[in-house]
Amino acid sequence: MDGSRLSPRERRILDEIEQDLAEDTSLARLLGAPPPPAGPRRRHRLRPSWHRPSRRASRSAAVAAVLGPVALVLFVVAVVTGTPGLAWAFIAVWVLTLVFLTRLLLRWSRRHLTGDERPRPDQGEIR
Repeated sequence: MDGSRLSPRERRILDEIEQDLAEDTSLARLLGAPPPPAGPRRRHRLRPSWHRPSRRASRSAAVAAVLGPVALVLFVVAVVTGTPGLAWAFIAVWVLTLVFLTRLLLRWSRRHLTGDERPRPDQGEIR
């Protein structure tokens, strides 16, 4: 292993990869390691492209996608029949739909406004 030393460029790339992995809180959580200490965030850095939304976010999206059409059907049926019970059912489902959509919006804005978004692999590096 005498001739297998890394060049300065390779060392720099390896250091950047190690630093990105050390800052990735979702990976640390997945591996059970404590999160890194909070420090200044670097903007415009590429993050690993393998990041997937949390199960909770995808579950919230699925629930909102189901509740939306259900609320629409309840609304139409309540208007056509004039039944107060259907109107109240529509109101309850509509409120739940708004709650789930608000949770999704807050999660999305938190991720994108803190600079924690993760670009797709086909996107170039932003400098």
